[in-house]
Amino acid sequence: MSQDSKVKTTESSSSAPPKARKLLPVLDPSGDYYYWWLNTMVFPVMYNLIIVVCRACFPDLQHYYLVAWLVLDCTSDLLYLLDIVVRFHTGFLEQGLLVVDKGRISSRYVRTWSFFLDLVSLLPTEVAYVSLGPHTPTLRLNRFLRVPSLVEAFDRMETRTVYPNAFRIAKLMLYIFVVIHWNSCLYFALCRYLGLGRDAWVYPDPAQPGFEQLRRRYLYSFYFSTLILTTVGDTPLPDREEEYLFTAGDFLLAVMAFATIMGSTSSVIYNMNTAEAAFYPDHALVKKYMKLHHANRRLERRVIDWYQHLQINKKMTNEVAILQHLPEQLRAEVAVSVHLPTLSRVQIFQNCEASLLEELVLKLQPQTYSPGEYVCRKGDVGREMYIIREGQPAVVADDGVTQYAVLGAGLYFGEISIIIIKGNMSGNRRTANIKSLGYSDLFCLSKEDLQEVLSEYPQAQAVMEEKGREILLKMNKLDVNAEAAEIALQEATEARLRGLDQQLDDLQTKFARLLAELESSALKIAYRIERLEWQTREWPMPEELAEADDEGEPGEGTSKDGEGRAGQEGPPSPE
Repeated sequence: MSQDSKVKTTESSSSAPPKARKLLPVLDPSGDYYYWWLNTMVFPVMYNLIIVVCRACFPDLQHYYLVAWLVLDCTSDLLYLLDIVVRFHTGFLEQGLLVVDKGRISSRYVRTWSFFLDLVSLLPTEVAYVSLGPHTPTLRLNRFLRVPSLVEAFDRMETRTVYPNAFRIAKLMLYIFVVIHWNSCLYFALCRYLGLGRDAWVYPDPAQPGFEQLRRRYLYSFYFSTLILTTVGDTPLPDREEEYLFTAGDFLLAVMAFATIMGSTSSVIYNMNTAEAAFYPDHALVKKYMKLHHANRRLERRVIDWYQHLQINKKMTNEVAILQHLPEQLRAEVAVSVHLPTLSRVQIFQNCEASLLEELVLKLQPQTYSPGEYVCRKGDVGREMYIIREGQPAVVADDGVTQYAVLGAGLYFGEISIIIIKGNMSGNRRTANIKSLGYSDLFCLSKEDLQEVLSEYPQAQAVMEEKGREILLKMNKLDVNAEAAEIALQEATEARLRGLDQQLDDLQTKFARLLAELESSALKIAYRIERLEWQTREWPMPEELAEADDEGEPGEGTSKDGEGRAGQEGPPSPE
């Protein structure tokens, strides 16, 4: 099948009629239904993985609850069968499109190794109950082949859970329990083979009080296996070769398990530290820096309090780095969904296009200011504006105590020094002192980023400029005459530019006319040259005339030459 035919088949299958989809549903492998089905399959797989070996090694457990085991076995087998049906109805991606064609899904699933394992795990090995009896659960060992489904389910859970590190630890503890459980079952089976109570290493004689109970047998075996696998010690010395081999094998397994546990734990701790470092900046380096340079205690205390505020209140200052791996459109949607409540309260951004918010939110830089810290001072060069996300910055006098106004969430300031307002006597200087009363979370927007965004949205730019004029008028920082003169100068400049554009158009017209005349003259000259070449093509060369004079008589040659020239036609007129 060619590549084009594959694409067409995929597109046609993905655009199947809704009625056909409803009658023959196809699951998306990344969808919720398939995810919850994988979670359901965890129970039958874990049942066979834990209970079957326990029933095989503890015969009393098999005899006492035979009816319950048969019911649970049938239930798990039914779920196994349904799982095969589900996989025959689970689509796959081809060139980014979900294939829902049942024929292609079935043929692809049948050719996989997973289908072979699923099929072998459902072989009716219980038929041997007829000859061996119903108390032989080892016939169900082929059910263990469904372990890959368990691994797939755990991988999906780890991807979807909000606490992946806690899930990894829980999964590791489950694996440890399964290993110890299997080892305890094998230990008791070996003890039965060697003889219960034969020595101190095997399980005690059931004739002793308390050791005849099934629960006691399992707990003793589990405890003994835990001691061996954790290499704690305090276990009886082996006496026979089988006991030595079993103990040595457990020690080797313990070494591997210990390395696995340590590696997994280290990975979890590293991931937690990495995530912590990605969300919150490391303050240890700053503390070390201040200590090396002997910073004063008060400043050091302020820095520590700032870091502590970030971690306690879950404030993040590096959102751009956290979301950098997402596609730009998806990153903008995530940022808008997080910061939309704040941006929607900003007056200049209300009733604006959604694309403006998406462009703007990617350029905002979160910043947190401590109590008593100045966000900006009067007279400083303004390079950014601020949008208040949370907190209460105040406009204060030069003494830092007198408060003129207290700003709240959704307000913005600092735009006067970065927006070009005609008649602004302050230029790019700050016109007020802004001091943070408590902890203030602000969005910082640089001058370059703001101009880049507003150049595409003139309506928002006009609103911001008008707001800036009102503030400058209240502060007597707006020169109306200078503004009018600048507007007049701008209009005169625009008029002059329009005149220059008209003159340029006239010059281009004249130049085009001259160029056309030049081309016409060149064409006429080329035509006349061609005519002259045609006229002179048949004229005799000087060498030919000299040879004719030498060979013939002068009178005859003259007369012949005269006749020849007289017989020739004249060159056509170039006209």
